[in-house]
Amino acid sequence: MVAMTKNQTKSRPKAVIWDMDGVIADTGPYHFKAWHKVFLERGVELTEEDFKKNFGKRNDTIIRNTLGDGIAMAEIEAISEDKETTFRRLVKNNMKPLPGVTRLIKALARGGFKQALGSSAPVENVWLILKSLGIADAFQAIASGDEVTEGKPSPQGFLLAARKLAIEPRNCVVIEDAVAGVTAAKRAGMKCLAVTNTHPRASLAEADLVVDTLEEITPSVLEGLFNCEG
Repeated sequence: MVAMTKNQTKSRPKAVIWDMDGVIADTGPYHFKAWHKVFLERGVELTEEDFKKNFGKRNDTIIRNTLGDGIAMAEIEAISEDKETTFRRLVKNNMKPLPGVTRLIKALARGGFKQALGSSAPVENVWLILKSLGIADAFQAIASGDEVTEGKPSPQGFLLAARKLAIEPRNCVVIEDAVAGVTAAKRAGMKCLAVTNTHPRASLAEADLVVDTLEEITPSVLEGLFNCEG
């Protein structure tokens, strides 16, 4: 196989797949309050440490990790609905984009990058947050947790986003904040930029690049990841 030159690499269509919770908006505190409420009502007090371990995973995974594998699917669905109703009530009119997000989204659009959202969240949460931030039109594709059978660290969500964009996984960069999300991106065969909004730098070492804020990032930085080995 003939290796591509840097010019050939640069000419390939590229995409950025954004995680939402903890990357685009600081939803973590609202998720914690909602989970704490629904679990406390069922006799379990969720700690912040346990919450952080599960942050970014699908609801069914979080519920089983907290209440055990023997819980019935009907109960999982009831808990999940209760949690998401509480979450949407808490976040309504309270969302602001994290530093650097809006600027980078606009810069990527100007630079010719396609953009998608790849989130474990239910689609109702996705649209509520994107519309409240005024950035719903920035994304050419949405892949929500409702559309896959496995949550992160499975790569299903990110691979679905790439298919919706008609972009090969190797031409995608994922922006993540969660350990499970970074693993999912790498399993999908994608580059990954991790931001330390939720986890410390050492926990995100599997990513191709780790930063403390997206204010540091430009399209050229993301373009450069495609020339990195690994």
